[in-house]
Amino acid sequence: MKVILKQHVDALGKAGDTVKVADGYARNYLIPKGLAVEASERNIKVFEHEKKRILLAAEKIQKDAEAVAAKLNGIECRISRRVGEQDKLFGSVGVRDIEEALAAQGMEVEKRQILLDEPIRALGEFPVRIKLSAGVTAEVKVIVAAEA
Repeated sequence: MKVILKQHVDALGKAGDTVKVADGYARNYLIPKGLAVEASERNIKVFEHEKKRILLAAEKIQKDAEAVAAKLNGIECRISRRVGEQDKLFGSVGVRDIEEALAAQGMEVEKRQILLDEPIRALGEFPVRIKLSAGVTAEVKVIVAAEA
């Protein structure tokens, strides 16, 4: 099925591209989420008319994400946890903990944007990536320290 992308989709293309995808992927994911429309003659004409507005909106989202990334890069968030013998953590530091630590510093980030492969289970400094928009990521330093 051919679809016209309304927003940038990783591994497919950017807003305005016409791409061919599997029928189920288009019907069950792209179209319901508003990421694409079916590439019928009518939709192509409508899209050409709205193309400028959509591209400007996508550009604005990209610029906003880059501005937030500039603020986030280099931020350190300190998280204190109880530790046992040999500096072993009781529990772990997860996405929600990082979200709360960033919110305490005034940076609003959704937990789904934080890319953490697995929870942090040790003391130390860890780089954590945050995906803000398609192609825009920031890196924050998470410092896990022992509670005093």
